[in-house]
Formats: sequence, structure tokens, C-alpha cells
Amino acid sequence: MNNYLIYGDIGGTKTLLRIALVKEGDTEVCHEQRYDSQAYDDFDDILADFLHKAGMEKQNRYPTSACFAIAGPIVAQQAQLTNLPWLMEASALSADFSIPKVKLINDFEAIALGVEKLAPADLVTLQNGAETEPSMRVVLGAGTGMGVAWLHWQNKRYIPLPTEGGHIDFAPTSPLQMELLDFLTKKFGRVSIERLLSGPGLTNIFGFLQSDPTRFPGIAPVELDEDSAATITTLAFEQRHPVALQAMDLFVEIYGAFAGNLALVGLCRSGVYIAGGIAPRIIDSLRQGGFMRAFQNKGRFSGLMSEIPVHVIMNPQVGMLGAELEAQRLIAD
Repeated sequence: MNNYLIYGDIGGTKTLLRIALVKEGDTEVCHEQRYDSQAYDDFDDILADFLHKAGMEKQNRYPTSACFAIAGPIVAQQAQLTNLPWLMEASALSADFSIPKVKLINDFEAIALGVEKLAPADLVTLQNGAETEPSMRVVLGAGTGMGVAWLHWQNKRYIPLPTEGGHIDFAPTSPLQMELLDFLTKKFGRVSIERLLSGPGLTNIFGFLQSDPTRFPGIAPVELDEDSAATITTLAFEQRHPVALQAMDLFVEIYGAFAGNLALVGLCRSGVYIAGGIAPRIIDSLRQGGFMRAFQNKGRFSGLMSEIPVHVIMNPQVGMLGAELEAQRLIAD
């Protein structure tokens, strides 16, 4: 039996939707469209337009399932988008569009699910680790914020466990990082790891380094917006700006230490996956060694840390892969 499924990535800026035909276990994308989310009053208008342009009603074909990855929290299959006045409800979408099964998932949960569908070419491996039976994985990623999700092996598949791990306390591991913590404590009060591992976090690190003129004498301060990560990476990689270079080194060290903490907490012998928008853009810095040194620097457990595979996800469509997989599972269930 042939089934059609819809899956998408719903964000405050853009919405990407696909409809695919599932035939004998394989999926074939039939229609794809990107929308400017800000141009629509609600998601229903986008979905109605998408189904119309896909010609589903005209061909008398109706989706069996749909899964939408949303940039915001999901509570009882309802979602209020963070940067839009949209309220999405799975049961209402199911009823209004005659889709038997509809599921809403968090966008980082979709990224975690998508790990299962990644090809070797989608990954850059920082550490091969040791082969084990399937066990815990962790996915983390710095972007606008810091996302963290566990993947628990159960009933021959990985089950995502969404978390708010990006909001745990920052734990400095060097005298310079202790100065950084003190600087940010005066600014924010409490300092979560997201205050450092995110676009605004890289900006905070750069601001700290240039706050003391004795660190880089003769270097003029750079004016920064709240999230100037793109500017800082350009300064570091294209202009070799000394403050930006040190900011990048510090960012990578903190990233590696945090990833190692998560791997240690979850005993993630089946791998650590670095996602998010920043990692692919700084892949050369991640491969230079500072990340893995900080990752492995866990005292008596350093030997264990060297056995854990560590990969960087380079495929920007990993969230769509996860939403597709969950829509397929809705059909199977």
C-alpha cells in the first residue's frame, strides 16, 4: 500500500515543507516548498497553500501522517512558536486537513532523530572511539542557543529524550575561564553554558577578551551586536584578528569540555554528535585538537573518554530527516 506523508521544519523566519510517497519502505519526495513564516498569519494558511500546490486534492490523494519540527516547546501536542503569534495544535491540524496522524516535535528533537538517517558523508569524525553494542548517544548543538538531546536505545531503535541541558551552569576549567565566569556573572548574575556556547555566547567571549585593554595592546575595540558570531568568525578566519582568534580557541575549549561532561553523564559509548549552525562553519577549529583535548580531560576517566566516538554533523537538513523518520513511524504505529 502506498502512503503519503508530510514533514517540515517550522521556524520563526522560514518554514520548509515536503510531501513524500512511501512505497515498499522507501520514500520519494513529491513536492517541496519554502515559505517566509513572517508573511503568514498562521501555519494553517501555509499548509493549505502547500497542499493545494502539491495537487493532493486534485489527485484525490491525502496524507496518512504528518510530523512538524517546531522551534519552540511542545506541551500536550500544542506549540506556541517563540518568534511568531502562531498556536499549533496537532489534533486541530489532523481534523482540519483530514490527516489521520499528526505529531509536533521540538526542532532539536528532530535533529536527534535525524542522526539515525545520516550517511558517512554527512559527518566529520573528530574521534573514532571504540565499537560497542548500541547504547546511549547525546546530540548537542550551538546556534542561536544551545540544544541538547539524549538518544536512548530501546526496542531496537533510538528514542529521543529532549532536555534543557543548554541551561546548566558553566563550569570553568582554567584561570582564564574563571575570569570569564566572573565577568559574565557581573553581567548576568547566573551564567548558563548557553551564555558561552551559542552565537551570543561567542559574542560574550569576544567582549570579555577585549574588555581589558592590556590583553591586546594597540588593538582597537570592535563594536558588537548581541549576536555577532558571523562577524567574529570572519575576523578570525579571514582577517586573523588576534582577539577573534583567541575567542574562537576559548569557545572551542569550552565546547569540548561541555560535550565531554554530557558524554560522561550519559555514558554515551555510542557517540557524541555535534549539531547546530556554528559547528560546520568552524570545523577547521574543531579539528585542530583543542576540542578533543578538553573533551578527554576528565581526570581518572580520560581513558574512557578516548573510547567515545565524536562526530560533527555537516548536513543542514538533519532536522528534516528526523521529521521524515517520525512521520514514517506514525504510519507504522
